[in-house]
Amino acid sequence: MTKIAIIGLGYVGLPLAIEFAKKYKTTGFDINRQRVDELKQGKDHTLEADVESMSVVMAMNEQHPDRGLSFSCLEDDIKQCNVYIVTVPTPIDKFNSPDLRPLIKASEMLGRVISKGDTVVYESTTYPGCTEEDCVPAIERVSGLRFNIDFFAGYSPERINPGDKINTLTKIKKVTSGSTPDIAEKVDALYASIITAGTHKASCIKVAEASKIIENAQRDVNISFVNELALIFDRIGIDTTEVLEAAGTKWNFLKYRPGLVGGHCISVDPYYLADKAETLGYVPQVILSGRHVNNSIAPFIANKVLKLMIAKDHKIKGSNALILGVTFKENCPDIRNTKVVDIYRELCEFGVNVDVYDPWVCPNELKKEYGIDTIKNIAADKKYEAIILAVAHDEFKVFDFERHYSQGAVIFDAKAVVNRQWVDGRL
Repeated sequence: MTKIAIIGLGYVGLPLAIEFAKKYKTTGFDINRQRVDELKQGKDHTLEADVESMSVVMAMNEQHPDRGLSFSCLEDDIKQCNVYIVTVPTPIDKFNSPDLRPLIKASEMLGRVISKGDTVVYESTTYPGCTEEDCVPAIERVSGLRFNIDFFAGYSPERINPGDKINTLTKIKKVTSGSTPDIAEKVDALYASIITAGTHKASCIKVAEASKIIENAQRDVNISFVNELALIFDRIGIDTTEVLEAAGTKWNFLKYRPGLVGGHCISVDPYYLADKAETLGYVPQVILSGRHVNNSIAPFIANKVLKLMIAKDHKIKGSNALILGVTFKENCPDIRNTKVVDIYRELCEFGVNVDVYDPWVCPNELKKEYGIDTIKNIAADKKYEAIILAVAHDEFKVFDFERHYSQGAVIFDAKAVVNRQWVDGRL
């Protein structure tokens, strides 16, 4: 009987655990006890999971010997599993180099629980070769088992889009792979049993790893192009949105929009590919150039707002500014690697009093991660010299700017969703 353990219960692991639990006995494992306790209570602060479905499969665990979902932070509770799926984060460090510590620690933990004949499948985004060259040796070292003799591996890159309730896990085609032809078939069949959109079996693990990382690198480069256009058109004095709308009338024009590029994927994954390339003696020009442009957008927005304020004779030091939205994307509580923080810090360095308002964010999480406080509500009588719409949450598309509009205030729309008559500047 197939018994699955999902290692890591974040935006990727939890939805995966719920779907697999509908057909297999599944244990969701996370080293964060607070997270495990939250899930046991049927709650999910990421808002990514279908909590009704989660409750159903949790109840199923008591009734069916071959299906159902349970949660644990104890290694002993996953020793009986025979398929382990790793969905831990793959961040970068302060030098933009891959930080493999979560992956290696998860692999070492698996070395303590894995048995002969078991299969480990990685979903965490990383560079080609990482599974077989970094993760598998960690399992071998701790377990004493031999790769492709005593245990096997696979790779199936995650394709979760946080906040997207249309393109959900089962509706997105899944790339699969395995360390042997037989294991590749088994891994593909396992995912095919829950993914209604179908699967694509790659020829090897490295191909599957590479396919994932170029998905996000491609988007990063395309966005960097329109971001660079925004920087150029700002100097020319024309509206980037109007230019893109005009160019978009051509049938084959790719309709990317300028903006902040944060989150755990697009702004991180290109560094993994670049790092791998550099270890092989090749310095990628396009990838790193795109990263440089996209990282320059937050400082550009902050400095543009300051220039607009000066043009309207506002005193910068001691002025009040309001940032609307701090998550890395709209209608989602995810604050991983959000670039709005860079706007906040840049304004603070100039002595601006900055309020951050975001009804989607968890205040404690933002404070812990970035040291930033949010306001629960915008005071009715408070006026701002600058208002920056940084994230296009639905709530902000109907925001009453006039209510909080100080005389001659600057309004900057980083998402091009506000009525143009209200806006002093936008990307």
